[in-house]
This record gives sequence, structure tokens and C-alpha cells, in this order.
Amino acid sequence: MGIHIVTGVAGFIGSHLAEALLQKGSEVIGIDQFNDYYDCQLKQDNIVNLRQNSRFKLIRANIQELDWQQLLKQVDVVYHQAAQAGVRASWGEGFGQYTARNINATQVILEAAKQAKSLKRFVYASSSSIYGDAATMPTPETLCPQPVSPYGITKLAGERLCWLYQKNFGVPVTSLRYFTVYGPRQRPDMAFHKFFKAAINDRTISIYGDGQQTRDYTYVSDIVAANLAAGEMPEAIGEVFNIGGGSRVTLIELLTMMEQVIGQPIRKKYIEQAAGDARHTSADITKAKEILVYQPQVSLMAGLTQEWQWIQSLYQPSDLKSERLASTNN
Repeated sequence: MGIHIVTGVAGFIGSHLAEALLQKGSEVIGIDQFNDYYDCQLKQDNIVNLRQNSRFKLIRANIQELDWQQLLKQVDVVYHQAAQAGVRASWGEGFGQYTARNINATQVILEAAKQAKSLKRFVYASSSSIYGDAATMPTPETLCPQPVSPYGITKLAGERLCWLYQKNFGVPVTSLRYFTVYGPRQRPDMAFHKFFKAAINDRTISIYGDGQQTRDYTYVSDIVAANLAAGEMPEAIGEVFNIGGGSRVTLIELLTMMEQVIGQPIRKKYIEQAAGDARHTSADITKAKEILVYQPQVSLMAGLTQEWQWIQSLYQPSDLKSERLASTNN
């Protein structure tokens, strides 16, 4: 119950989180800029159900241009999901968007949170990217962060800002380090979405490196459950938690599972490894289990099946025909 803000509400995780909060009887203020990092229509589709709920209010705006002191006056929890995503796109000219949307935007909310008397929690969406090429597997929260991408640097900076505002001003922050999230509504630039879409179109997928890299894959409903717990547990204040799914496999193993879900082979080509990609990720979730009572519920095979069903509904045959025609004419 209570009033909750979800930033990045039209995104992959934000939309699922807002739905879960509404189901619990909360009022939700959703904030989203609807930037053009990917097709805005997908974001509009993500919030169709939210807009039909009378306890949901959408604010379409840039986080840095809002009056946060006014917004936070009666808010219980802020779930700060909004960010400029994408490891590979964070190099080069686009880096300014990462600093603005991942660091500056976080600081603006935290600054207003100093005066927010009703605020019980500020939950910050961090990333396993802050670890880089971790020396320890599974990786505990105590390991020194060593990001290997500009994106990872900005997510770590946001985390550090949360810590500063908690230590100096008592802002009740909690940070969650997500490990490779997947499921329905996954962004089109993310691997599972790209692989499944390529399979529907009978196109070849590109594999960076040798395919032996591993990831700890986490289904979106498990991420949502961790957020809800982080927003409620008093012991979570001032803490950072790994949120993983316990489904660490190599990319080659993952593709074999995808082929089983789809029922057909996936065409592959190997290209050189991309700069900024960590070789392996694996979450030690002991702390989240103890304090958040977090336990991942969705197996990789079950989660892949759910995402495949969503991808099929997203790319209908009629759309694919026009897409093929467009690619033929180009």
C-alpha cells in the first residue's frame, strides 16, 4: 500500500514492477522520458495495462526537469529504474547521455530526498556490470568493483551517490545489482530478444567471441520480487544486494536451450569479442537470501519459454512479411 514512484516505468523492468505494486493495492506514479534509445511504441505497449488502472498516474518528463521536492511530499518508496542502458553503446560520443541519465538524474532525486519526510526507501537499480571481470565466482558484494565499460562506471557512480546521501543525510537507500535480466518486454537490443527475433525471421545471429562466456540469467519476476522486498525490509537500508537467478550457463549452452524452446536450429556466426563485455558473471546471493528473503523462482528453461511466447506475439507473421519486403527493397 502507500504511494510509490517508479522511474523508467515504460521500460522492461519498470513496467513489470509497477504492475506488481498496483496488484498489491499501492498508488503508483510512473515517470518516463520515452527517449528514442529503442522504439517508443514498445514502451507504449508496455504500459497499456497500467493506464487502465485508476491508481496509476503517468508523468512523461525528463527526470532532471521535474520538481522532485514537490513530487516526494507524500511518497513512501522510490524505485529508481530509469537509466541509459547498453554496455556497447556507452563508448564514444554517446557517453554524455550515460552520465546525464545514470549519474546526474540519480543525484537530482537524492538531493530532493534529503527533505522528503515521508520517504521510507529509495531503491536504486544497479548492475552486475560494476564488477567487470570479477576475480571471484560466485561474486560477493564485498568484492572491489572494477567496471570494464563506461556504462558500468556510471552505474557504480549512481550507487556511490546513494551511499553518500545515506551516510550524510540519512536518505534510506538500498541498491540492487541486477544480473542479466530477461523475460517478456525485454529491450530489443538485448541478446535473448535479438536471438528469438532472428529465429522467427530465419536469420543468422552474431556471437561475440568464442561463445564460452557465461552469464547469471535472472527472470524479470524475480527482479520484481527483490525490489518489493528491498522497499519493505527495514534491514535493507544502506545495503547493496546481488540479485541473480542462479542460472549461470555459457552462451553456447544457452543457445542449445533456446533451440529446444523454439524447436528448430539457430543459425550462428562468430565475430570478435566486443569491448566492455565481461567474460563471466555469477551472483553470490547469500546476502539477499538472508536479509531480503530473496529466492529466485523461475528456471532458465521456464523463463525462456515465457519470453519466446511473448516474442511470437510481438512479431506477427504479417509484420514479418512487411519487414522482409522492406529489407529486400533496401
